[in-house]
Amino acid sequence: MKTSLLCLLLSLAACGDNLGTPDGGGGDGGGDGGRDASGTTPTVLSNLPAANALDVALNTGASVTFSEPMDRASLATSFTLKTEAGNTPVAGTVVTNGATAVFWPSARLTMNTPYIATVTTGAKSAGNVALAAEHSWKFTTGTIVGPAQGVNLGTSGNFVLLSKAGIANVPTSMIRGDIGVSPITATAITNLPLTPDGSNQFSTTPEVTGRVYAANYAAPTPSNLTTAISDMETAFSDAASRAPDVTELGAGTIGTTTPAIAPGVYKWSSGLNITTSLILTGSATDVWIFQIAQGLTLSTGVQITLAGGAIPANIYWQVGGAVTVGTGALLQGNVLTLTSATLDTGATLNGRLLAQTAITVRMATIRRPGL
Repeated sequence: MKTSLLCLLLSLAACGDNLGTPDGGGGDGGGDGGRDASGTTPTVLSNLPAANALDVALNTGASVTFSEPMDRASLATSFTLKTEAGNTPVAGTVVTNGATAVFWPSARLTMNTPYIATVTTGAKSAGNVALAAEHSWKFTTGTIVGPAQGVNLGTSGNFVLLSKAGIANVPTSMIRGDIGVSPITATAITNLPLTPDGSNQFSTTPEVTGRVYAANYAAPTPSNLTTAISDMETAFSDAASRAPDVTELGAGTIGTTTPAIAPGVYKWSSGLNITTSLILTGSATDVWIFQIAQGLTLSTGVQITLAGGAIPANIYWQVGGAVTVGTGALLQGNVLTLTSATLDTGATLNGRLLAQTAITVRMATIRRPGL
């Protein structure tokens, strides 16, 4: 029961690549995420943990699936978690993506404790219609900490590079997967000569094995990109909201004294410098989430390698500052950065780079998982 709960806790986040289709879908720039507003009254279809569940893992969140897409702002205040005894509120963050919302506690839950999760009628659909009735359920924790759960990338997972401010390339790079920019236009993609498709919905370019999308292309590309950018921002918040298993490892510098990193959630209140090569050791279903308040820097030649069956799709770097992958360095996983990202000469990323400002690629190699 514990394993199935951890894998099912979200349609938002599942074990593995945690996207709606294998590795993000068919590379068509993403769908609209089902966010069309309607006047239908929303109802609750299901919740996790199940009502009256026992022995729930201490790093579990509470998840609700609605009958239609919901308004994020309304759920931020209407979805709560409290202890049954004392009715004490639990601090946490509500992450909403389409018709699913998850309350992630900011710290692990208390052992052997009953909790009550509630969504009030203050919750509204994307069409601004209130929830039909308040929904509340109880579950009780046990004593275990379960494996970390993956972060849902939504339609942003369709891209290997996604940026709000542009992508600058220094030839020659090798980019495997679709790339996109929004709300900036295609003029912010530099040194990648673009050849428009006949429909003008995307372009191609020799250094990209995939399609190039921009906000000024023909419909449905602009709306698809708007959804992908929104999903990217939601994924950033989701990754940031998880309760950490380890804090301040290496005081912000790892590699020399921490060559092997086990699965889990790691948090730093400063930047993170990786100065020597290290190994992430775990299985194909294990998850790593690295929460970094400031910048992430991989020194020249540093190699992040995987062992035991670990896969890049299950690694997440949530970075509040700039990301720099040094000359000849190798980074594994999905990078979600609040600011800019640079891959220096000869650097390699096995994963995705999803940036809320600009991306610079200097004769680098980037491969989306599964390609």
